[in-house]
Amino acid sequence: MNKSSRILIVEDEDSIRRVLTKILEEESSDYIVDGAVDGEDGLTKIKSEDYDLVISDIKMPKMSGEELLVEAKKIKPQTVFVMISGHGDLETAVNTMRLGAFDYISKPPDLNRLLTTVRNALDSGKLVVENTILKKKVSKKYEIIGESDPIKRILEMIEKVAPTEARVLITGPNGTGKELVAHQLHQQSNRANFPLVEVNCAAIPAELIESELFGHVKGAFTSAVKDRPGKFEQANNGTIFLDEIGDMSLSAQAKVLRALQENVITRVGADKDLKVDVRVLAATNKDLRKEIAEGRFREDLYHRLAVILIEVPSLNNRRNDIPLLIEHFLKQIGKEQGATPKTFSKEAIELLQAYDWTGNIRELRNVIERLIILGGKEISKQDVELFANK
Repeated sequence: MNKSSRILIVEDEDSIRRVLTKILEEESSDYIVDGAVDGEDGLTKIKSEDYDLVISDIKMPKMSGEELLVEAKKIKPQTVFVMISGHGDLETAVNTMRLGAFDYISKPPDLNRLLTTVRNALDSGKLVVENTILKKKVSKKYEIIGESDPIKRILEMIEKVAPTEARVLITGPNGTGKELVAHQLHQQSNRANFPLVEVNCAAIPAELIESELFGHVKGAFTSAVKDRPGKFEQANNGTIFLDEIGDMSLSAQAKVLRALQENVITRVGADKDLKVDVRVLAATNKDLRKEIAEGRFREDLYHRLAVILIEVPSLNNRRNDIPLLIEHFLKQIGKEQGATPKTFSKEAIELLQAYDWTGNIRELRNVIERLIILGGKEISKQDVELFANK
């Protein structure tokens, strides 16, 4: 069943407002059309109702369509606007698109043009809503759970650093959630509407890492049957996250260094440079100072990457976050599996807090999942002793 679309027509000329209303109502029974006699009336209605589309004249008494657009976007940024312009308003109409209008229609409106624009505008509004919902889901997936002092410091650091262009090196043992920090840095940055491209440097063979990062041209090597963009190109205007950077080969490190210094890359087998605009985040579980001393990591690259250092603590160093993490995983895993909601006894939680978590949060999540499957309705201390395998 289609959801009705609410449309507001803001027009000071009664005859035009009535004609537009009739056209839209006859076009689709799913269109619910309201009218406003001027910009002020329109703004009042927008404040009190949620409209999928506002069609507004530009020249009106009390408040112009341009002023209405600006004020409405402050209150409800997702509201989609189509402007109606007279011959002398075309320059203003173009300016309204810079201010966030979807499109403009010249007076007198051509019927086909009007209906096509309305359909396209409504479709664009639905996409914005769907993307917003999707972003919220993604944001929830990468939420950092905890109230311990180390986590509070990390969250404060993310808040300060994310809006800048500073490169960040995230360090910490395996399983601590370094990728969560990277996602939060991207989501809170000015690049959030562009891609975050992740590269696990440890998972890519040394002979393929350069092609993976920088792309290749057809014929560059035996299996290169066509041109292929690399991860840096895919992340253009966005963020690239180089996970396990300490496992990258020295030759690839040299090319990454050049990309950071000059904002250019070269595809494998090509002689033409490509300009890229990418923010680089990197993570490692290795001591890069030690890797530098032993000749396995370039010191100049380290200094380029480590403008800001964020160290993610082991779970053993934030044990008072374990009850919060247990509650989080209970909800998350229960939702994923459609499992009957379960609880943990106080004694079970205390025992889990006392364990040595060498695998950190990743290991804790696996244990919680096992206990949800094998434990009782209230997971007891005995369940933990039986099934935690600690």
